[in-house]
Amino acid sequence: MNTNIDLSQLVECIGDAIVVVDAHEKIVLWNPAATRIFGYSEEEALGSTLDLIVPERQRHRHNEGCRKSMETGITRYGASLLKVPALHKSGSILSIAFTVGMLFDEHHKVNGIVAVIRDESERYAQEKVLKQRIADLETHVS
Repeated sequence: MNTNIDLSQLVECIGDAIVVVDAHEKIVLWNPAATRIFGYSEEEALGSTLDLIVPERQRHRHNEGCRKSMETGITRYGASLLKVPALHKSGSILSIAFTVGMLFDEHHKVNGIVAVIRDESERYAQEKVLKQRIADLETHVS
C-alpha cells in the first residue's frame, strides 16, 4: 500500500466541503469546496463558529447536538447521512447532506469534529418538483 498520500492535497482537491471545528466549536479547517458551497473565504470562516452556515431557526438544536457530541465523544451521524438546510453567505438557503466524524487527542479527549458536506440543493429542488408532479397526477386520477 502506498502511504505517500499528501492529505493536505486531498483536502484541497476534493469536491465536498471539509469543515473542522475545534473543542471550542471554532472553525479551524475550511477547504476550497466549503468556500464554493457556502460563499465564505477561508479567511472569513476560520475562527468563526458554525453559526456562519447554520440557519437561525436550527442553531439551538445544532449547538446542543454539537455540545453533546463534544462532551460524550459520540455522534449519531458518523455513518448516517444527515440532510439539513444551511445558509450561504448571500443569505440564500442551501440543502446540504453530510456525515460527521469525531477527532480525539492522544488521551482520547475530543478535540474536534469534522464534517464532510455536499450541496444537495439542485437534487432537492428536482425531487420537490417530482413530488409535486406525482401529487398532481394522483389528484387527477382520484
